[in-house]
Amino acid sequence: QVQLVESGGGLVQAGGSLGLSCAASGRTFNSYTVAWFRQAPGKEREFVSAISWSGGSTKYADSVKGRATISRDNAKNTVYLQMNSLKPEDTAVYYCNTAPVPFFPWGQGTQVTVSS
Repeated sequence: QVQLVESGGGLVQAGGSLGLSCAASGRTFNSYTVAWFRQAPGKEREFVSAISWSGGSTKYADSVKGRATISRDNAKNTVYLQMNSLKPEDTAVYYCNTAPVPFFPWGQGTQVTVSS
């Protein structure tokens, strides 16, 4: 059974940085485009960033463009999201999954909290 495990979240002050990781177990997702999503309290889950299977193509939501970098290591079956210059509005639970169709069961996510 496929399991997605997100990690790396935490509490950080505005302007700080965090590096998130998304590891897949049970099945490789090396042939898929993988995306990061986030969900803030009381809001819908929203797209943050995506990376193609080869890593050659990336996409970012306007809200994080210039502050986020997505990358992947297919040998480790892991996708990363580096977030810099964090803002309080980045506070959310961050999830990863294949895109545009989320083929795998959603993981628990990792909480990112940015204090002002």
